[in-house]
Amino acid sequence: MASMGLNLDEQKAVDRFRTNVVEPSMTQLVILDFWAEWCGPCKALTPVLEKVSAEYADKGVVLVKVNVDEEKFIAAQFQVRSIPTVYAMFQGQPVAELTQARTETQLKQMLDQILAQLPVQPGAGGANGGQQPQQDIGQFVDMAEQVLADGDAARAATIFAQVVEMAPDNVAAHSGLVRALVAAGEAVQAQQIFDALEPTIQQDAAMAPAKSALELAANQVDDSELAALREAAAARPDDMEAQFAFAEAAFASGARDDAADALLAMIARDIEWNEGAAKARLLQIFEAVGLEDEWVVARRRRLSQILFG
Repeated sequence: MASMGLNLDEQKAVDRFRTNVVEPSMTQLVILDFWAEWCGPCKALTPVLEKVSAEYADKGVVLVKVNVDEEKFIAAQFQVRSIPTVYAMFQGQPVAELTQARTETQLKQMLDQILAQLPVQPGAGGANGGQQPQQDIGQFVDMAEQVLADGDAARAATIFAQVVEMAPDNVAAHSGLVRALVAAGEAVQAQQIFDALEPTIQQDAAMAPAKSALELAANQVDDSELAALREAAAARPDDMEAQFAFAEAAFASGARDDAADALLAMIARDIEWNEGAAKARLLQIFEAVGLEDEWVVARRRRLSQILFG
């Protein structure tokens, strides 16, 4: 992709594309997926691309997603007219269009044909006893974390589960699977999965967010009880016990905005109440959701404003 005469933003876009797509494609087959948040067909195709690319990772296949709203310049260079648009990239060049492959079978057939014709370097499956390359594992963990952060907990759980199958010792994947299941309302299954883990994995520091998520999920109540707690908190704004009970139940039920708002208000009113219980619970929620999550970052900013003015 030419980079002469570009403005600063366009040059940055080219640099990102070179790093994320061109360089990996020198040895691997990159599935390049142009998509957007508002695109319904994209959401239907994405799970297919993610699943097949994970299964073909040991054959040298990687998936790179390009949001056309964020990377308009790159989309224009590829003359993307509609989405989803999917290409197979090798050595910096598109070698096939995969857009019409909408099922796992169709996509696998096309990939098999391409891989038979190109000197794509396979993953580490033949070199280290069938284990997935660490770089690829990290890519899928990051992908699942992003899906979870975007609010699709069920799909995130599916991706994490696939990573766990590929790399049973990957603690980040186990932690993500538990957190995703809790977020999807499957706290019982999440607890069962956690209980079945090896003690060394359970005790790993990276499992702390999963433990927090399970502990918070234990406060879940039915809709009628949640409504009663909400009503009590609204009627008695100075009753810290009522506010705290509602916050715990709200988060466990998926209403994390309400939970954070209630806890932040409590901290602003009396940070020392019950030995700082409101702040401690809010920080536990941050840990369970993920400290790098945009939702957490925004609430941490509000917490800092309350604490430091």
